[in-house]
Amino acid sequence: MTQPQTPSPEILAFGEAMAMFVAERPGELADVERFQRRIAGADTNVAIGLARLGFHVGWLSRVGSDGFGTFIRRTLEAEGLDCRHLRVDPDHPTGLLFKERAEDGADPRVTYFRRGSAASHLAPGDTDGVDFTTLRHLHATGIPPALSPSARELSRHLVEQARAKGASVSFDPNLRPSLWSSEADMRATLNGLAASADWVLPGLAEGRLLTGCDSPEAIADFYLERGAQAVIIKLGPEGSYYRGILDGQLESFTLPGFAVVEVVDTVGAGDAFAVGVISALLDGRSAREAVRRGNLIGSLAVQVVGDMEGLPNRERLAALETA
Repeated sequence: MTQPQTPSPEILAFGEAMAMFVAERPGELADVERFQRRIAGADTNVAIGLARLGFHVGWLSRVGSDGFGTFIRRTLEAEGLDCRHLRVDPDHPTGLLFKERAEDGADPRVTYFRRGSAASHLAPGDTDGVDFTTLRHLHATGIPPALSPSARELSRHLVEQARAKGASVSFDPNLRPSLWSSEADMRATLNGLAASADWVLPGLAEGRLLTGCDSPEAIADFYLERGAQAVIIKLGPEGSYYRGILDGQLESFTLPGFAVVEVVDTVGAGDAFAVGVISALLDGRSAREAVRRGNLIGSLAVQVVGDMEGLPNRERLAALETA
């Protein structure tokens, strides 16, 4: 008897998931003897966060034919992600990173081993089998385009196909300048992708670097004039700024961030913010409610060591939003 097919994902995310080793105690990596194994990746952080909130999220990527790749697949599937588009690359390894344990809320230093990784060999052909007609939303970041020319073409192809089939698109620049051959190439590529997105979510420093504009208002207008529908700018502890067009009317506002007693690890805060904004907009909530949820989930992320361990499920989120 033929088994029924699992429905295609309503949300698709793509990029590089890596095996991450976090130091058990503060100090330089050269002095650390013990690490905790986790997974890392800005794109997977968002995918996991949306899956925890009950969305059917697909993950498109490549991992190596190694234990780390198996670990990543098992972890993502345990989080509820649909990994039908996660391919095993027999010729290239899974990327790795090692992260120091920072103190007093400082940004931890990270050492990557990702050059030539399986995910860096992503290409448009990896979208074979993706049913864009059932896709409701695509989340993209500036990391895959930085990995390689073929991954850059994949990013463009996914955004183009998603838009052509009527899916909404969110774009977080997630700048990784060290992966680019030049700043000019980075700016041109990422601004091009942002112009094809509905919702653009840069940090203030990222927006300044990419657009050459200084104020949140000017950064937002840069992208709105190029086709974006809304720009939500992360302002760190100060909160976030929204500027967008709804029903032909321009709406702008700033919402303060949530107070955090102790900042443990800032990595992943921007991804958590994206989870909040995207989930709320897909839930049909207002722009203010979406930005508030982004600020809320972002504040949860900085209170834990891991990149995505602080992301809530739907029940916890509902409790926090009504508190």
